[in-house]
Amino acid sequence: MTEMISETELQTSQTGSTDPAATPATAAAGEAAAPAIAGTVAVVVARGGAVPPGGAEAAAEAGGRALVVGSGAAEAAAALHRATGGGPATEVWWADTGLGLRAGALAGSLAQLLAAADLLVLPASADGRDLAPRLAAVLDVPLLAGAVAVACSPDGEVRAELARIDGRLLATATCAAPAVATLLPGARAVYDGLAQAPGPATIPAQPAGGPAAVTLPPAPCGTLDVEVLEVLEPDPATMDLGEARRVLGGGAGLVARTGALANVAPAAAFELLAGVAAALGASAGATRVVTDAGWMSYDRQIGTTGVTLDPELYLAFGVSGASQHTGGLGAPGHVVSVNTDPSCPMTSMADLGLVTDAGGLLAELARRLGVPLPAGVDAAAVPDPRGEATSA
Repeated sequence: MTEMISETELQTSQTGSTDPAATPATAAAGEAAAPAIAGTVAVVVARGGAVPPGGAEAAAEAGGRALVVGSGAAEAAAALHRATGGGPATEVWWADTGLGLRAGALAGSLAQLLAAADLLVLPASADGRDLAPRLAAVLDVPLLAGAVAVACSPDGEVRAELARIDGRLLATATCAAPAVATLLPGARAVYDGLAQAPGPATIPAQPAGGPAAVTLPPAPCGTLDVEVLEVLEPDPATMDLGEARRVLGGGAGLVARTGALANVAPAAAFELLAGVAAALGASAGATRVVTDAGWMSYDRQIGTTGVTLDPELYLAFGVSGASQHTGGLGAPGHVVSVNTDPSCPMTSMADLGLVTDAGGLLAELARRLGVPLPAGVDAAAVPDPRGEATSA
């Protein structure tokens, strides 16, 4: 039976698999057997050497101690080690488990390694949300999902602040250690000089403070799991906005009354934004004003009450930069702001600020990329830097 397990994996269910390919990790020359891990530790699932959204924050919440698994785990561990400050206070281990997430086998292997841990913190990324409940079930411990803060006290109590009702409510939950928690991306800062989390640590110090390779124990026989057939790249138009690496965001200024899209239905203007984003291999998002008006769906809302981003590139079209919106941007690699107001907060924080009509620039991008323009575009208001004829 074939089923879609996550957004980017095509997998087929399989009971009691003993196929060596389904084992999360195999011994390699020079790798040490994995020691028992106690105390508080982050578990980060990498894909293609990339740290998932919230991975560095989960490591910071765990006091700088992290175990990186997945494909390209060594590369991701090195990046995570740098992101969380490096140095002797940060301990990072990695085990490459190959392409695709085999949550059943991986949870069974990790449970043997992490049985003595007091608190496991996973980023609430797609893979983190898949693995966390399986890991909690195998360990038979509570799952604290959707936390913005979580810690284990010296007396063995785990306390978490959980976001509920789309982030509008914080609920405090406590339980006796051990426990598993997922941390929402953007919930905290990542900073240097991380202190060690409380609790015993049985892991030896790392040579030169760098990430160390370990070999995970094999998964127990008879583990209910899946077989990965193929790993598919996500469609930027439909993927989880929080995991997009390039994002085009639109605000109310995109449909300004004096702009090139003034006579275009607002919903159609934001469909144009999505079309241009797709042509650029990016995802489209919007401010709360836009989603409240119904011009884009709420799963595309960027901000502290919407989706938290950490993209490589963020292009803001007609976004003023209210604190609620910028608070959800994380630490983008590059920001480009398109706005008629050179003093707006969004332009002030941008690497490149283009002082022009956002709708006109978007229409010109659409024209050059071959994206159909909606009816009502004011051709005269569309910039034409090359002197070419502009058609609506």
